[in-house]
Amino acid sequence: MPPTTIKVPAGLKDRIRSLIAGTDKSMHAFLLEAIEQQTDNAERRRQFVAQALAARKEALRSGKGFPARQVHAYAKARAAGRKAARPKARSWRE
Repeated sequence: MPPTTIKVPAGLKDRIRSLIAGTDKSMHAFLLEAIEQQTDNAERRRQFVAQALAARKEALRSGKGFPARQVHAYAKARAAGRKAARPKARSWRE
């Protein structure tokens, strides 16, 4: 793995040291894990935005969408572990 230099402000470095004190984790391992997590988050965010833009494009093309109240009720029921009928797309154009 090629080396990379990163300048960490003293205050942040102190905060990291206090977090890893008493653990088997090194500063290097902590920073590497943090960078990997942020990279994963950024990739997921990019994918989420791409999916949202594609869904918007499809909604504009088809003129159909889901009533928010039904979507919320469905999600709430599923999160509670209950079965629920999936909302049906409706035309929102007049």
